[in-house]
Amino acid sequence: MSQTKETQRAELHKTIWRVANDLRGSVDGWDFKAYVLGILFYRFISENLTAYINAGEHKAGQVDFDYAKLSDAEAESGRKETVAEKGFYILPSELFANVRKRAAHDENLNETLERVFKNIEGSAVGTDSEDDLKGLFDDLDVNSAKLGPTVAKRNEKLVKLLDAIGDLSLGSFSDHTIDAFGDAYEYLMQMYASSAGKSGGEYYTPQEVSELLARITVVGKTSVNKVYDPACGSGSLLLKFAKVLGKDNVRLGFFGQEINLTTYNLARINMFLHDINYEKFDIAHGDTLLEPAHWDEEPFEAIVSNPPYSTKWDGAANPLLINDPRYAPAGVLAPKSKADLAFTMHMLHWLAVNGTAAIVEFPGVLYRGGAEQKIRKYLVDNNYVDAVIQLPPDLFFGTTIATCILVLKKSKKDNAVLFIDASAEFVRGGNKNKLTEANQRRILDAFTVRRSEDHFAKLVPYEEIKAKNYNIAVSSYVEREDTSEAVDITALNAEIASIVKRQQELRDQIDAIVADLEGTS
Repeated sequence: MSQTKETQRAELHKTIWRVANDLRGSVDGWDFKAYVLGILFYRFISENLTAYINAGEHKAGQVDFDYAKLSDAEAESGRKETVAEKGFYILPSELFANVRKRAAHDENLNETLERVFKNIEGSAVGTDSEDDLKGLFDDLDVNSAKLGPTVAKRNEKLVKLLDAIGDLSLGSFSDHTIDAFGDAYEYLMQMYASSAGKSGGEYYTPQEVSELLARITVVGKTSVNKVYDPACGSGSLLLKFAKVLGKDNVRLGFFGQEINLTTYNLARINMFLHDINYEKFDIAHGDTLLEPAHWDEEPFEAIVSNPPYSTKWDGAANPLLINDPRYAPAGVLAPKSKADLAFTMHMLHWLAVNGTAAIVEFPGVLYRGGAEQKIRKYLVDNNYVDAVIQLPPDLFFGTTIATCILVLKKSKKDNAVLFIDASAEFVRGGNKNKLTEANQRRILDAFTVRRSEDHFAKLVPYEEIKAKNYNIAVSSYVEREDTSEAVDITALNAEIASIVKRQQELRDQIDAIVADLEGTS
């Protein structure tokens, strides 16, 4: 990427963050993100739709055609065909640019926006895209007291929001900077997560970790059938595949499930903002462990996830779960207070024979006893564990814990497990550690060559892991380098003897001087 583009991006990020902070006033940042991201999404789909319709008309010879200038009546004729292609429709009067133009003089701006959002969602009702659009604007409550105590005050804030988001320099759809919207969204999510601490951070995986996970699952591949994240949060992990492979090389699309309603809405918005059309993603709302949404899907070639750590679930209290085909093979359920390995078993079930899963795990999962040890025994005995990578501490928002990546495969070429100690692979950036490109590359290279390397990587045969009672913590296999200085004891003793001798000589000299002084006094 050219320096100018990097500079432009940095400038854009600075502007976005300033705007977001200037506007929010007394609203908590994590709550206010719904407004900034919602309006950014509204602008995006308005410009995306306008560019799409204009391109079609220009191609047909109407070189001066501009959809935004049509009357609503004229535009109605194209509704059905456009919804089939894009998944939604926006009448010209309800496009972001046109609503913004009138906003300052619209005393009922809150009602106007509420109607527009209902109409956009309504345009998909009864079509294939209905589930992808439904409820997308639910968190953007234009009548909330958070925006101001009176309608006039709220509308004043909404005008500022429309202007601020409208003024952002996000490029046009024709000059291939379409990623600017997705990039702006990712940046905002990261900033909100960072400043919100645990409340926001638990929904967000830092981009460089997401990229590492995606790259691990596609080593040696230029395309995959589809990608999946059963605890997808805002969808950032899934979307890394669009960057790593190119979105067209994820042939059947992006799949995920998310239990938190607000975050589920953010994930769908994130898909649209990265120009992933409605037929190329399937994000579901609900509890993956108890009500998985993708039973009828063929297995996934690439699975990535950063599921919640040590979350509670029904476990053994639900008699149906031990017969669930996802959990039954291990013969035991993950503990009720720690669902981590339930997510792991779920992902293994959905993994294609030629696929790879890369899962961020809480470290205790790798060595604790009881049911978790039995599940690890199942995974190791059946040769599903391909690699375990120890990450540095303090990478994630909301926690400083040093997590690990567990890599699963169903078609390994050996029965060993590769352990990588990447705990020192980071640079300090702001108040967090970061994985640089060089850090990622070192981890990926070690993962790809699959060979032992002193103090960094070790390929461990099955028997050795079995002998250690299925403990798969990296520190049990990769010896840390001893950075303490080597000491030559003989030389040290000689030096001490020399110091003692010199000390005695000085004492003798001082005694002589004292005696001399006393004799002359």
